[in-house]
Amino acid sequence: MKWTISQIQKHRNKDFLIDEFVRMDSIKETDPTIREVSPIHLTGRADISATRVTFHIRIDGHLILPCSRTLVDVKYPIDVETTETFMLNSHDYEAEEEVYQVTGDVIDLEPIIREILLVEIPMQVFCDDSAGQEGAPQSGKDWEVIEEQEKSEKLDPRLAGLAKFFEDSKNSSD
Repeated sequence: MKWTISQIQKHRNKDFLIDEFVRMDSIKETDPTIREVSPIHLTGRADISATRVTFHIRIDGHLILPCSRTLVDVKYPIDVETTETFMLNSHDYEAEEEVYQVTGDVIDLEPIIREILLVEIPMQVFCDDSAGQEGAPQSGKDWEVIEEQEKSEKLDPRLAGLAKFFEDSKNSSD
């Protein structure tokens, strides 16, 4: 994912399409919790002018991360769209813009892709027990894991009589 400025400038009035698979195995050295990285599929295009190059990229792939409960491998999908701008001339830089300054004669997208992948990793990943993995049990004797939505829908049995009281008073006022 490296191009020299002269290679990119040749495509200034043409479509500069990107459709490549990139190996990002070096990301495992940065974050040791990443167990495996699939080949990352980069698609998109670049808008090229005399002073800047803007990449519109979609990053697609998956990471293998440990389950936060059981440390079982979890396949975590990555599907991100991003726009990254590189300034070719340092004097055209504006402070409000989020751009990268080209150092030397090469534009390299790999460090940016690595950074985006690292930002996409969630704090906690849980395995899907319905997939047949050796995940954490979801219920046991006198307990079960419930989602927040399920919890709000269930009526506390201690308050069932109170709910009937309000239903009776509503029916009597009609």
